[in-house]
Amino acid sequence: MGLAAVPVFSLYVRSNGKCLLAEVFADHRIFNFQIAEQGTVSSVLILFFFFFFFHFRSVNIAAFGNERDGFSEDSQQPSLIWSYLGRSALISQIDSSLSASHAGNPVFTEYQACVFGNVRLVVHDCPVWDIFDSDWYTSRSLIGGADIIVIKYSVNDKNSFQELKDRYIPMIKKALNNSSVPVIVSAIGARKNGLPCTCPLCTSDRRSCVTTSEGAQLAKELAATYLELHTLNDFYIQKYFGGALEYFMIQSLNQKSSEKMKKKKKTQKCRRVQPPQLEQPEKMPILKGEASHYNADLHNLLCCCQCADVVFYPEDLSMMVEAHKVILCSVSQLFMLLFEVKSPADILDASIMQMARSLFAVETGTALAPAPRGAPPVRVVVKDSIFCSCLPDILHFIYSGAFHWEQLEEDIRKKVKDPEETEHVLEKVKCILKTPGKLNTVKDCRSHQMKRLHNTSLRLFFNTPVLADVIFKIQGATVPAHRAVLVARCEVMAAMFNGNYLEANNILVPVYGVSKDTFLSFLEYLYTDSCCPASILQAMSLLICAEMYQVMRLQHICELYIITQLQSMPSRELASTSLSIVSLLKKAKFHNSDCLSTWLLHFIATNYLIFSQKPEFQDLSVEERHFVEMHRWPSSLYLKQLADYRNYVHSQKCHCTVM
Repeated sequence: MGLAAVPVFSLYVRSNGKCLLAEVFADHRIFNFQIAEQGTVSSVLILFFFFFFFHFRSVNIAAFGNERDGFSEDSQQPSLIWSYLGRSALISQIDSSLSASHAGNPVFTEYQACVFGNVRLVVHDCPVWDIFDSDWYTSRSLIGGADIIVIKYSVNDKNSFQELKDRYIPMIKKALNNSSVPVIVSAIGARKNGLPCTCPLCTSDRRSCVTTSEGAQLAKELAATYLELHTLNDFYIQKYFGGALEYFMIQSLNQKSSEKMKKKKKTQKCRRVQPPQLEQPEKMPILKGEASHYNADLHNLLCCCQCADVVFYPEDLSMMVEAHKVILCSVSQLFMLLFEVKSPADILDASIMQMARSLFAVETGTALAPAPRGAPPVRVVVKDSIFCSCLPDILHFIYSGAFHWEQLEEDIRKKVKDPEETEHVLEKVKCILKTPGKLNTVKDCRSHQMKRLHNTSLRLFFNTPVLADVIFKIQGATVPAHRAVLVARCEVMAAMFNGNYLEANNILVPVYGVSKDTFLSFLEYLYTDSCCPASILQAMSLLICAEMYQVMRLQHICELYIITQLQSMPSRELASTSLSIVSLLKKAKFHNSDCLSTWLLHFIATNYLIFSQKPEFQDLSVEERHFVEMHRWPSSLYLKQLADYRNYVHSQKCHCTVM
């Protein structure tokens, strides 16, 4: 894959007496550099050096966003980055394998290639924006290390564009932090103005496309270059997109070369007595995030049938299927109507109400109000016997959160046999899941990059009494919650509510040792699989709560947040802050946060000159003090050499260097 492009250098004299150096590539593009004076040897050498530095440089590009729209039939169509690497004549080598550094994160693909002869090009392509929510540390590092940033979207996917604009652009601006890194905003595709999709699950309109003015306004917010690529052909990829990208590549290489030359000149000023060389501080340990198991937790809840509060069965009572009202209501308005979370007046779609009446019937006399453990669950009759036989597969499909539609189709075909009845059951599933903003089309079900459902839908039931069956009492206030979510997401609470404890049979459960705000943040993570602490101290409090309930992934997220915030502090702010790093270290050790405590020790040692002047430095233990002294930066040897050098420079000022 890729076209070999070896540049040819030629030096000749033009008729006007000026010397010209040209670099010619396989696609007949020529880069010309004119020398002012004919035959000037120094000018020729400068130009050869200009080309020489291209052979020992690298360019890093970070690409974010998905250029494929949700209506495209071809899910295998090439991406913008892959099309550029395949078509550009500058590329001499391509490696499309996943980078070892991101092998555990399949949303990133790393491409490596050679451009401008031997310049190394490294591209990190991330089509899924979820990385900003689940791994902010990695996404920020990629943006910080990029020489060029490419943001791409489909002009026919208005929902994704709106989410990009409202949610992720502020994150990108925060990561850039007034940096001068060039940004290219690429709008991909030709706008479609066809009829709206008639799929029962589709709530979007093909006619609502992203306009040019909207894309240009987005680029203006980022001070970026805006491009519209109507199709991924040779013209738009190689000449249009490639031309802009290669221009910024050359600018980046020029800047790196200039910085290197300045550094080299600075080091050559004094040749007699060189100042002592300050080595780089020892690298601090890297803390890697833990992969999310949110969907697996909810799916295991269905398999274990813990805290089930609803039972489905056919009219002949031949089988019984247990489920959880809060999970079902989080994915479907039909179940909200069935379990009286919403009234018929709140449901605008008549087909949902009709389906609920024709398919289900809640047994009269069944209590729908919250009840303590041991109370009978809600009994629901499924009027369609064929649909009821497929209900276990449908519930596994819903609880998995990933929506493997092809697997559901296959399971129902094996069980039903008849194609017409299979299609009949699938249409009912589509109607049940027809929730605005959650699922657009069946094609989205087939996409392995579809966003997780529950972490946004379960947010509707966070800190609300609707369907709540447990109330936490903390600091004189009450916080409602749902046993099913707590048991699925937290092993300690699963043991507490299912074991021989008082909490198992009580609705009111007291909580000690944490504040109300910290406990609410903890519950928010259980419901949504995300958290955003407001400060380092709040993150430490949440880390302590996570350690108390043994939610290790939340503990790692808090550790990463604390590390990221401390790393971003400038030295002046670190010296003047009232935050006690030693106190954070002792809390991290006490609450078994070994990774964070090790990192904080390295952080104190790396910033030795700052922390050694603070009173809290005396609170370090003997072992901790010994570690800091052994790994301190700058080292004692360097400071001694620096003092000797300054004495030498001062002594030289007493002599006349001219005489």
